[in-house]
Amino acid sequence: MVTGQGDGQSVEALDLRTDQPHSARMYDYLLGGKDHYTVDAEAAEAALAPFPLLRTAARENRAFLGRAVRHLVREAGIRQFLDLGSGLPTAENVHQVAQRVDPLSRVVYVDNDPIVLVHGSALLARDALTAVIQGDIRQPEAVLSDPQVRSLLDFEQPMGVLAVAVLHFVSDEEDPEGLVGTLREAVAPGSHFILSHATADIAPEAAMGVQRAYRAQGVPLTLRDRDRFTGLFEGLSLIDPGVQVVCDWRNDDVAEADRPDRADVSWYGGIGRLD
Repeated sequence: MVTGQGDGQSVEALDLRTDQPHSARMYDYLLGGKDHYTVDAEAAEAALAPFPLLRTAARENRAFLGRAVRHLVREAGIRQFLDLGSGLPTAENVHQVAQRVDPLSRVVYVDNDPIVLVHGSALLARDALTAVIQGDIRQPEAVLSDPQVRSLLDFEQPMGVLAVAVLHFVSDEEDPEGLVGTLREAVAPGSHFILSHATADIAPEAAMGVQRAYRAQGVPLTLRDRDRFTGLFEGLSLIDPGVQVVCDWRNDDVAEADRPDRADVSWYGGIGRLD
């Protein structure tokens, strides 16, 4: 449990749930971070057994996020971001990428792991343009009505909405398409959605082994094919080059021969624009 003070108000005791693995901390482990627990490392190692290059996939997904955010700031004029399922702060976070292009870019991070709130609040305490809240993409209305979200982001202006490496933790019963639709209805025209999602299309045996390993550790994971992922962009216009394996999405600085094999990544990404 953690208690503390924030913005002059008491912070409710948080159960950090260190006795069970969490996808955000497992992702931190795969990226080589230090903000995870033994249970998270063990769960990630179980997933690495069927798919040893899962670390490569995580790194390529993170690199896609950076390229996508830079595109939105440089080319689409986006200056505010809502990052859902952001995970633990690591290198090249959304605010770092965006503020490198425009220092006035604003970002709200959202994650359902309370340890993200603890670490993120400490990291961002002196950044008035960035906030982190505890919330869940499965409850978009609660996220959208959060006072910090409303005070930092202007819903009358276009924004970037990120659901990167998070919707594959939303089950079919929880309706990922409907969740994206709720978010789409709440933002202004000109907003862009950055989405990425793991798939079994390319290396089915290995990828399904990862899904089984995650589920065995109590971490929900649902892999989806290209058509299902593309369907998450319903009501949006896909920008070029459309849906791609993340290592290929606008990665022109790296020759194709030097990129990882797509089977070693098995992660789709894309950006959709609300017209």
